[in-house]
Amino acid sequence: MNIKDYVQQEQAPINAAMSALVEELPPLARPVARHVFEAGGKRLRPVLTLMCGRALGCEKEALYRLGCSIEILHAATLLHDDIMDNALLRRGKPAAHTCFDQTRVILSGDLMLAKALSVVAEFDDVRLTASLSGAVMKTAEGQMEEMASLRDTSLPYEGYLSTITGKTAWLLRTSCALGAIYAGGSEADIAACATFGLELGIAFQLVDDALDVAPAQVTGKPSGGDILEGKITPPLLLYMDSLAGEERERFQAAFAAGAVSRDLADAVCAAIMERGFADQTRAMAREHTAKAAKALAGLPEGREKTLLAEMAAYIVTREK
Repeated sequence: MNIKDYVQQEQAPINAAMSALVEELPPLARPVARHVFEAGGKRLRPVLTLMCGRALGCEKEALYRLGCSIEILHAATLLHDDIMDNALLRRGKPAAHTCFDQTRVILSGDLMLAKALSVVAEFDDVRLTASLSGAVMKTAEGQMEEMASLRDTSLPYEGYLSTITGKTAWLLRTSCALGAIYAGGSEADIAACATFGLELGIAFQLVDDALDVAPAQVTGKPSGGDILEGKITPPLLLYMDSLAGEERERFQAAFAAGAVSRDLADAVCAAIMERGFADQTRAMAREHTAKAAKALAGLPEGREKTLLAEMAAYIVTREK
């Protein structure tokens, strides 16, 4: 079995566990939650909880419910993100706030967040609760950092890395840690799984940022969204570093003012691809997947350990 088969195999039971959680929400929040879940997704976070738990010998059905606590938390962040970004689509379908009253969507996201915390509390292990609570804090902090750095052309790579560690990577770190904790892993096992998830999450976001500048015919969505929204990413940092004199000043002034047109964004994306900056960003991602793979060294040999390593390798080659 390869990683794609494994993920596909787990979709049905994960979706069943997700549906059960949605039905436990207050009635007014359920349609909003169903809307965001029916948009699809590979359910990467619960898959990681399952894999790390099983890698340490746990085969309990409760892993599904535990893993879905992270997925419902992630979904809550998507509802809020789309409102903040004024996004019209989510995975090619209308964003929830375009279909429901915005206040209802915000409150539904809050209820989903509360549900995630209550699910973890059911397991009566303070380490699980602390892990999920920490993920909420880190994710919100990363989102705040991103909002604060919008259109800031002076943001260094380290600032970007701090943002994505909170915004994206910490939820994957927590997904892995929850599985290891519930499986009764040693402190070393838990730390190894957490490190794997963190490095995987950083790599995942780096590849996402490389894909944002790729041609639409490859990814299936318009390129340059991050540039138009004023987000600082490694491909854009590399592009700005390649400019000189007045050309650099003109672009940075337009970017900082939110005056980048669709045509200019397309031209920048084309230049980034031609000059190899998207490939360089993927190379940065490979450095993190190498760290992720190294973190697995102390885990017991078995199917899940092998597939976790395969997942790390797949992350940097994906095209969507």
